[in-house]
This record gives sequence, structure tokens and C-alpha cells, in this order.
Amino acid sequence: MKLSTCVTGGALLASLSPSAAFSPSLPRRAILTKSSSNASFSAVGRRSSRLPVSSYQSTGLIDVTQSNNQRDVYTMEQWAAQYGMQKAPGVDLYSEDGADWQLVTQAPIAAGSTVIYVPSSIVLGSNNIAMEMGNALTQAETALVAMEQGLAERLPLFRLMVKILAEWDAGADSPYFPWLNSLPKQFYNGVSMTDACFECLPPYASIVSMNERNAYSRFVNAVRKGFVPLSQNTINDDRVVKWAYNVALTRFHEVWEPTRQKFIAPMADMVSLFSYIYYNNSVSCPLIHSSNRYTTYQPKLNHSAEPNCEILFDAEGNCYVQALFDIQPGSLLTVSYGDPTNPTPLFAKYGFLTSDCKTIFCKAIHLDSQIKELGYEYQDLLFQYETGEIAPKVWDIFLYELLQTNDPNSAGQFYQACKTNDEATKQQYHDHYFQYTLEALKNHVYSILGDVDQLNMKAQSYDLATHPRVPVILAHNNLVRDTFSRTAVLLDQMG
Repeated sequence: MKLSTCVTGGALLASLSPSAAFSPSLPRRAILTKSSSNASFSAVGRRSSRLPVSSYQSTGLIDVTQSNNQRDVYTMEQWAAQYGMQKAPGVDLYSEDGADWQLVTQAPIAAGSTVIYVPSSIVLGSNNIAMEMGNALTQAETALVAMEQGLAERLPLFRLMVKILAEWDAGADSPYFPWLNSLPKQFYNGVSMTDACFECLPPYASIVSMNERNAYSRFVNAVRKGFVPLSQNTINDDRVVKWAYNVALTRFHEVWEPTRQKFIAPMADMVSLFSYIYYNNSVSCPLIHSSNRYTTYQPKLNHSAEPNCEILFDAEGNCYVQALFDIQPGSLLTVSYGDPTNPTPLFAKYGFLTSDCKTIFCKAIHLDSQIKELGYEYQDLLFQYETGEIAPKVWDIFLYELLQTNDPNSAGQFYQACKTNDEATKQQYHDHYFQYTLEALKNHVYSILGDVDQLNMKAQSYDLATHPRVPVILAHNNLVRDTFSRTAVLLDQMG
């Protein structure tokens, strides 16, 4: 992607000029300090009641309630540079509207070179947070894990959220204040959705999005147990706690060696995070205004299925953004956020759809038991976006369910063929029962298409002023509709 103009400190980027790759000069470890009276994890002044919206600024706290507030990214950049952050020549912050920001290079970058270096002194790491906060955090984590099976896997994320809350609680006394003040205030993901939003999503998207919100609810309960010494105003303010959770959820990068932990590296977290993207670049999406009249929204680039950068951390926690291949001037810097073959989890987690989506899950969650029995994964069960083509294992699960219902003995034989990769036997069953499997698939596809039309009608009845996530919901549903429509054409051609 080439960019002709962009916002950089109020002026257009300078003309392109070549630059060499750089090797970061490692600075002496900078130590973050703050006023001892307002240390991030010591008890701060207690306020008698929840702060009204108008009071945030007067108390030195960041107002996270105003989604249209401009993000002060340049102060953050200067702050990070003071602590040793370095960029390759020609790498600049970029925005089309002053609200959504990313990084662009105006000079060539060679494959394998370091694009951004962020020292560990300003990197937030879940393991370091655990050591910093000690027993108080441990008690909160114990309470969290006891709430629901599987929450132990989310402890690194919980630590990041608590740390962000602690730094927000410290207000302008927090050394991380410039970074916090550069972050987006509004999110469009599953955590931010309401029950009305979930009612407008197909079942699979609704379940995945609700799972994110349910995990957030458990985090809130753990924080409010009283173990972590945050002010009551902070932990009782739903808007602040949800904002902190979303910041942690959407900006972390995970490492597994030498131990599993999550990191957030200020400035490196700008590499590919726009607030949201609605739909494929070739398709426009209806955007609902409060007047209930429609206009056309043209989407922005975001996460890429073919990123040009990767984010790495060394053993000391220093962060390196490195080029995966030669990057041309005018290119946005992008990283991968996850499996691009199934965009719904990305939609639920980040609140956007990939700009280069090629496949989607077949939405056969009613066959979840068959999927698990055969040992299949959702990324095996795909429809092609551009052609509607059906992955072979989708045929397997529909046939397996038919056999289980009508011929258990044959179901057992087909199961063995699937588990042992006996393609010849599988094909015999598919040939014999093709018309039945085809009919089952048709019923499923047309059922989803009918549901999506009804869901879109419901979403379009909402007022954007009170339901700002309607456009991204419609975009998701339209992606499903367009893909399934192409699949329906293929199925009809088969008989």
C-alpha cells in the first residue's frame, strides 16, 4: 500500500529518502519513578464517590469516557524516546483522521533489520508485574482462578489489566501517563458489546463475543474482591475498568520462552493497531446514522494476513520490531494478530475484520460434538470467501452426523476412516450418501442466510448514537452473507 499524504505533527511527510537499517544502541536501563505518595501500587487518596465525567480532567486523570478525544501520540513518542525507544530513519506515525494511528515508513527498510526498539524499562510484562505487586495480586489471582475453570490461562492478561488500572489511578503522577493518554478510548469488540449487539450476531459470533465479555466480568469480580490496593473510585468505575481490560486485551504480544508471559511495548503497539476496520477493501458497508439514513463507509487497512513485520522480545524483555522482508517507502507497518482463516475470533477480540479475509468458519456449531469426536478444528471447516468453495472436512462432519442419526454402524466405520486418514473408505461413504449430505449442507447454508437477513434488519433498527458498534456488526454479517451466498450457488449447481 502506498501513502501519498499523512498526518505527522500537523505537516505532510517529507519526500522519500533512502535509509539504511539501524542497530539499536542499547541505553543504560532507565528507571521509571513516580511520587512516593502516589506510587502505582500503594494506596492512593480515597475519593468519597464515583467521579462524574466532568471531574476526570480536574483530578489529573485521563478521561476514557469521551470517544472523540484526540489521542496525544506525539507526546507519547517523545516520552518513549526519552527512555531509549529508537526508530529506523523514515518511520513515522501516520493517521488519516487524527483518531486512528499506525506507523508508516517513508524510506526503504531491508529484510531482517530492526524497525523499532523499545527498552525493557518501559515494557509492561506480566511476570514483572507479578513480582512488583506481590501478595496482593496473588490473592486476587487466586480468587479469579476459583471462579471458573480455564481462567488460569488468562492470568497474564489479568496482570496487565491491573497494572494499567494502577497507572491510571495514579493520574499525572504515573510515569506511563503519556502512553495512557495516547491510547484509544472506544472499542468495538465483544467486551464492549451489549446484549442488544449479541442479538444481532449469528450464533458462533455471538458465543465467541460473549465469551470475551464473560471473561472480563470475572476479571472485574476479582479486582473488586479488595485485594489490590486501587482506589474504590477506580475499581467501581465500569468505564475505566473496561477500558483498561480492552487496552490489555488488544495491545499485548505473547511469548512462550523461556516462560509464557504477555508484554505491551509502548510505541511498538502502534505498528498495526487501528481502532477498527469494517470490511473487505473492495466492498462498502452501510453505516447507520442517528437519523436512520444510510451512507457508504470506505474501510481502512488494519491487521494483515501477510504482515511485513514481527514483534520479538529478548530474554531481558527488550522489544524489537523487525522487518520480515524488504519494505518499500510509503508502506504501513503491519503484523499478524492471529489466524486469518477464521476472522470471527479476531472480530470478537479486536472489533475489526481483516482487510484481506479469504475464508470463514462454516458456522456449523450445532455439529460441535461431531467436530470434537473427529478431532477437527474450526480452521479445518471453512468456506472460501471469493468462491464459496467448501473444505472437505465440512462434508465429513455433516455426513458423520447423518450416519450417527440413521446408521450407527456405518457411523462407526466412517469415524475410523476419518481418524486413520483412510481416504478411500471416506470417499466411498461420501459417494454413497452424497445427496443426503448435499441436502443437509443446503439446509444449513440457507438457514444461515435467512438468519443473517433477519439479524441485519434488527441491527439496522438501532440508533447509532446509542449503538455505535452496529456498523462493524453489519460488516461481519455481510461477510457471512456474501460467503454463504457463493456457497449456496455451488451447492445448487451440484444438484
